[in-house]
Amino acid sequence: MISTREAFGNALAEIGSDESIVVLDADVSASTKASEFGKKYPDRFINFGIAEENLFATAVGLAYSGKRVFASMYAVFVLKAFDQLRIIAHDNLDVKIFASHAGLTDGQDGWSHQTIEDLAIMRTLPNFKVIVPADAIESREVTEASLKISGPVYSRLSRSESPIIFDSGYRFELGKGKVVEDGSDLAIITNGNMLHRAIRASMMLRKDGISPTVVNMSTVKPIDEGLIVKLAQSAGAIVTAEEHSVLGGIGSAVSEVLGRTFPVPVEYVGIIDKFGQSGKVDELFSLYGLTAENIYGASMKALKRKKR
Repeated sequence: MISTREAFGNALAEIGSDESIVVLDADVSASTKASEFGKKYPDRFINFGIAEENLFATAVGLAYSGKRVFASMYAVFVLKAFDQLRIIAHDNLDVKIFASHAGLTDGQDGWSHQTIEDLAIMRTLPNFKVIVPADAIESREVTEASLKISGPVYSRLSRSESPIIFDSGYRFELGKGKVVEDGSDLAIITNGNMLHRAIRASMMLRKDGISPTVVNMSTVKPIDEGLIVKLAQSAGAIVTAEEHSVLGGIGSAVSEVLGRTFPVPVEYVGIIDKFGQSGKVDELFSLYGLTAENIYGASMKALKRKKR
């Protein structure tokens, strides 16, 4: 059990020997784990305090100067700097944002710190690549791979620990979904903290004689359109599961592809047009219907619609 934010911090410190890398922080590096880089390379680590707009304005200048900029803060505070993010997007600048404490995993800090709309906002910005790692292995892979990705990147990280799903041989590939479990009756497309819950739901379905495909769609943008269409054609029904609003996240992205290619029944597991609230993480996931049982229930609904 390890959090994706911790894996990011460790990986960032390891790739930090590249002197073109500069890390910008908004007074939360101990929480985002960017502090690991700061300890090793203090001359290339800048703490802006609670001034996210200034941070990203400086990121623009540094990127134009040839630096590879990593910016780290809570996901909810990234959105404060939307004007500056639009400049980064418009000019396709080499700024990599690793946004921690996303979704409901900030738990008892409550709705003011819980980000359930970030994917919807960030995927509307041209040139941004939007990624949601599912475990510590993938988080490390995304951190390292971001150096080779041209232009801006938004990677969504979690505060809470989660199970390790992938082995050390796993390799992240931008824009490609990964089939974790292969099946024939329906497809469950998910990412982030919902992947291990989807795997548990798959176990429940298989006990009932239902064979699901489980896909880790960690790249929300650019999304793997080819795989989505292939799954729609082979399975005939899809469930999406996300720790995000059902408006504008992976469910929307999948449906946008299907609507213009190969429409099939889709059921959505996610937060239904509500803000978060203070509570323990597991209790919040249960309250908002983000559980293996909810994925199982949505799968049964999708199968019924498929048979009509």
